[in-house]
Amino acid sequence: MRAYARWAPIYDATFGMIADYGRRHAVDLINKRHGRVLEVGVGTGMSLPRYKRHLKVTGIDLCPQMLDKARTRVDKHKLDHVEEILEMDAGALEFEDNSFDTVVAMYVMTVVPEPEKVLEELERVCVPGGEVILVNHFSQDHGPRAWMEKALSPFAAAIGWRPEFPLKRLMGRKNLRLIRRVALRPLGLFTMLRFAKEVTPTTETAYRHNDASSAIAAASVAKAQTSDLHL
Repeated sequence: MRAYARWAPIYDATFGMIADYGRRHAVDLINKRHGRVLEVGVGTGMSLPRYKRHLKVTGIDLCPQMLDKARTRVDKHKLDHVEEILEMDAGALEFEDNSFDTVVAMYVMTVVPEPEKVLEELERVCVPGGEVILVNHFSQDHGPRAWMEKALSPFAAAIGWRPEFPLKRLMGRKNLRLIRRVALRPLGLFTMLRFAKEVTPTTETAYRHNDASSAIAAASVAKAQTSDLHL
């Protein structure tokens, strides 16, 4: 967090620009959905103006300096679709189970100490039939990029980034099914993963009592199963 506190004043003009394509790609996808959205690792709030107004967005981050800039952005642009900007640990979310129709974490998993725990929390607060969307860098085992990632490892701590991070660390959760995987610009350095949270017998009752927006979210997932699978 100290690294991001140092970067907060210049984040938008540096890494924020590099990551802009992935951020836009994820938000464009979310804008086709409905209901409540949780953005984990909202940072300075660069994505917030891009969300369409039919959504209700909550953003969380652990860095107060980043959150100050996000709140300023919300006020400046009069983003009344943003419900809350909160300081919160991604590995210990202070929300009830099944609270959000879509949960998104962009460029988060390589900077948190326990990414598996964070993914567990994202799944927990997502409604059955909803979606969890990740945008992240995943390391390669072979080739020039793998060599470069290993060479950069000693310097990564300065920006709070873990360059060696295999995709397999986030796979295999029982109730999260991967429905889409997309390599993103620049140069395929980042990847978007789109997961559907399964409706199980233990969550079916809660699912039936969710509001209409969750039913729409479930229909969106069903459509994605047949038309949106690109692995």
